[in-house]
Amino acid sequence: MRRLAAALVLASLPALGGCATYKQDLERAEKHYAENRFEPALALFRVLEPDIDSLTPGDQARYAYLRGMTDFRLAALASPGAGGVADPRRMFRINARHWLAVAAATEKASPGGLNPEERTRMEEALGELNREVYGGAEALADAPAGSAAPAGSAAPARSAAPAGSAAPAGSAAPAAPPSGQPQMGTMPAGAPK
Repeated sequence: MRRLAAALVLASLPALGGCATYKQDLERAEKHYAENRFEPALALFRVLEPDIDSLTPGDQARYAYLRGMTDFRLAALASPGAGGVADPRRMFRINARHWLAVAAATEKASPGGLNPEERTRMEEALGELNREVYGGAEALADAPAGSAAPAGSAAPARSAAPAGSAAPAGSAAPAAPPSGQPQMGTMPAGAPK
């Protein structure tokens, strides 16, 4: 009986050591990140990536946050690509956006992996990266500090639905139809009135 118990304990040690190794790798990568040594940090993150599911949800959020911020920082340091080569800054920013979105989703599902300062930094970086993808980056880059849009730019169209109607006040106007098709309630150009 004692031999069986000893064999079970010995057999479980590598499994316990494996989990600790992932946590230790994450801590080493985080240390590199904190010391602004982004290349070694990214190398450790890439090695750890296939085993991210072995981490706790909080550590998964930390991994994704640190991985995203590492890519974000490397994008700022990278030189632009030359000729037909892909722009490394763009690739780092794409990866940063992915990992920061994963971090945000993981933190939302299982709060506690990130401190408030990290959450704020993540939201700011992710907001910047999302504006590049969804638009508005050019408008906000030219805007004076504290404003939402540059001077002279029009606010988005709002519907003027009367009170009590089905559309809530301040809701966005419907999108214009594809080119060549008149919008409902409008006359085609050249049609008799």
